[in-house]
Amino acid sequence: MQTHFSLAALADPDMAQSEKILRACVHCGFCTATCPTYLLTADELDSPRGRIYLIKEMLENGRAADARTARHVDRCLSCLSCMTTCPSSVHYMHLVDHARAHIEATYQRSFVDKALRALLAFVLPRPTVFRSALRFAAAAKPFARYLPERLRAMLSLAPPKLPAPSGVDRPQVFPAQGALQMRIALLNGCAQTVLDTRINEATVRLLTRHGVEVVVAEGAGCCGALPHHLGKVDQSHVFARRNIDAWTREIETGGLDHIVINTSGCGTSVKDYGFMFRDEADLADKAARISALACDMSELVDKLEFERVAVPRLRVAYHSACSLQHGQKVTREPVAALESAGFEVVAVPEGHICCGSAGTYNLLQSELADQLRARKVANIESLAPQVIAAGNLGCMAQIGAGTAIPIVHTVELLDWATGGPKPEALA
Repeated sequence: MQTHFSLAALADPDMAQSEKILRACVHCGFCTATCPTYLLTADELDSPRGRIYLIKEMLENGRAADARTARHVDRCLSCLSCMTTCPSSVHYMHLVDHARAHIEATYQRSFVDKALRALLAFVLPRPTVFRSALRFAAAAKPFARYLPERLRAMLSLAPPKLPAPSGVDRPQVFPAQGALQMRIALLNGCAQTVLDTRINEATVRLLTRHGVEVVVAEGAGCCGALPHHLGKVDQSHVFARRNIDAWTREIETGGLDHIVINTSGCGTSVKDYGFMFRDEADLADKAARISALACDMSELVDKLEFERVAVPRLRVAYHSACSLQHGQKVTREPVAALESAGFEVVAVPEGHICCGSAGTYNLLQSELADQLRARKVANIESLAPQVIAAGNLGCMAQIGAGTAIPIVHTVELLDWATGGPKPEALA
């Protein structure tokens, strides 16, 4: 793709990076075949190729974002299926992230839209605030019919009850059982510590049972992905810096073999810290080291020797989260782990198509998200599985809202198969 950026524009490192990405695109259109929004709307501007043209025109001319560009970039799930498909290795993730930041800085949204996005960016990364907000949402559900459509959609996703805060999510060290194999830091996250405490609990049990010392580092929390995908780069970098500082302290005091993430959306973000801070002298090396140590839970499990116990050979439909299969290119390890634990794993048709969760997407683009969920659920239910497994909380909540089939985190099944309790969803 030919570009015509000014030298002044290219002096900005982010603009120079986006220009490099744009020039890699050869207009082939392979990305349209695997883009969920193009699949639904058949609108070229709702495909990666179409969005690339919009982003190019906006950045190249140094202009503020207009309503059309904002609308079609907002509709992008950042599922990154296009990056898996692209034969030219166009790094669409970094391009659309830059576009979102530019839109956030230059586009005048309506007061309601701006307030809603600011509210989500503030509430979701802060567990105490998020817990209070969900309690308010549960109380407001009887009055949902009087609210605007977007707020009704948000209330519909609020769970009727919340688990109590878990003891595993406080900063502490969980000693390994038996001979010490490795020492890792666990990202316990933000929304996950409110919505489903069983995931981190199962993770700690599984790892310590297999000789892993688990550290929940003081100061670590939200990875920054939620505000980052809303274009709020400064906010996201505040959270990322805290994590980098917290894990660097652990590296320098007790040492770390890995930083383990059991929410794949967060994992994709943490693995990108090195890129995020590449031009910041005080953080570049630290961030790159953190990204190099980061791994998905399934990648770590792949290095462990399982000690299986007898559990039923359930038929498991494994949902491969977009952030895991497209963002991190982790596809083999979760399936291999479930199969080695004794489960029958079946591949979901159209497994490369997003379920519609995508961070805050199902809150801000509920109509498209609902269509994608219905498509995903129909594909899963066609397999008649006994349980659905996934490695991302957002996917679990999105899919679970559309089916009666129990859905659990992959780590819950692995914990059960190696001596842990049976997942509550299967009771």
